Order: sequence, then C-alpha cells, then structure tokens
Amino acid sequence: MTAPRTLAKIGVLVPFTNTNLEPDLELMRPPGTTLHFQRLGGYDVDKIPGADQMAGLGASDIAHDLRMISGVRPSAVLYGCTSATLTHGPSFETDLAARIKTGSGALSITAASSLIAAIKAISATKVGFSSPYVGEINDQAVAFLSENGIETVSRADIGRELGNYGQGELTPDEVFDLARRADHAQAQAIVLSCTDMRSVEAIDRIEAALGKPVVTSNQAMMFCLMRALGLPRHDGLPGHLFDRL
Repeated sequence: MTAPRTLAKIGVLVPFTNTNLEPDLELMRPPGTTLHFQRLGGYDVDKIPGADQMAGLGASDIAHDLRMISGVRPSAVLYGCTSATLTHGPSFETDLAARIKTGSGALSITAASSLIAAIKAISATKVGFSSPYVGEINDQAVAFLSENGIETVSRADIGRELGNYGQGELTPDEVFDLARRADHAQAQAIVLSCTDMRSVEAIDRIEAALGKPVVTSNQAMMFCLMRALGLPRHDGLPGHLFDRL
C-alpha cells in the first residue's frame, strides 16, 4: 500500500550555493512528509562569506521567495541559513521569523532560533562551539548564544577562510575533528553551526567519542519542526537531542 503524504509539507528557504541542507533534511525527513525548497540569492558566490555578506543575505528581500514557497501551502517554512541571522542578533531573527510566517502563511522556524531551542531542550548552559565561518562570524555567534543565556566555554575556528562552496566541501571526518577541538571539560554539549556543513553525518560518532550531546543547525531545525508539528519519532534521527521529543 502506498504511504500517504499527509502529515506535513515542509517548505525550506536555502542559500543557492548550499549543497548539504537538502540531503541532510532528506536523511531526517519524517515518513509521510514532503520537502519543498526555494533557493535564495542576495550574495556574491565569489566572495568569502564574511559578516557583511551574511548580514546582507539576512536583510535581503525574500518576498518573492515566500510567494513561491507558499504555492505548495506548506505546514512550516524553515529558514536554512544560520549565519544570516546570527550576524544581526536575536531581535532581527525574531522579526525575520515573523515576516516568514506572514509571507508564507505557515509556521516559521529559523536555523538560529532552532539552535537555541535545541540547546535549551538538552538543558545545556555551557557549550563548545565550532563552525566553518570566518572568525568574525564566530564572534557574533558566540555573542548570540550569550544573549540567549548560553556560555561558550571553548571554541574551534576552522583556521582558514572558506568560500561559499568550501564550507560545504568539508568532510564528516573534518567535522569530527572540529568537534573534538571544540570540546572542553566544562562543555555540556557541542554546538556545530552552519546548514552547509556535513555535521549531521558525524553526530553519532562525535557523541560516542566525547560522551556528550551534539547540536547542529540542520538537526536542530528538524527537531524543532517535529516538536512543533507533533510528528512521531522515526529511525535515522541522529543524536540524543531527539530523545527530548
């Protein structure tokens, strides 16, 4: 018997050079749901994605994109770029979520707010942090976490400037090494920020090696989506975070 497609239609706004959000969400997609993507422009693919570029993406006009994604009448719309809102701060992120809800007529979930919600769901207040971002965005990310009551006790920068495609080309082994460098005795969890980093594939391995939960951008969005829509847990969900559903 053919399974129904009735539980939820999930709209996703994704930067146009991102190559990993779509496969990550497909890995975690609950049975009976469908994924619908709208790719976002508003930045120069040839420039290093620094704070100015990511802030520009976050502030870009997405009215057309919301009209396009609303065509599938989604149950929820995910905003799949963490750094685009980290670079502006919590109040901007809240406003962006409201604009997405108004423009799409759907529940709005952003990557940045999902990170915060997921960290709080596992009751962590001290974290180790890493990402493929340039250092200035990591500074802003740490500040964003702090404004939400989360202390970063250790941080591992990538150590080089990665282009828009370079972030997505990091391997799960490299992500694993980043997570180990971000670990600290006081860290209650490891946070891996970026929707284009292949961290979902490394979550279980990192948790086994470090003995503490891992929160990633894409995993956190799926967690928040499933919790908000009351979707049942299924096989293939990575990490201890989903124990909190």
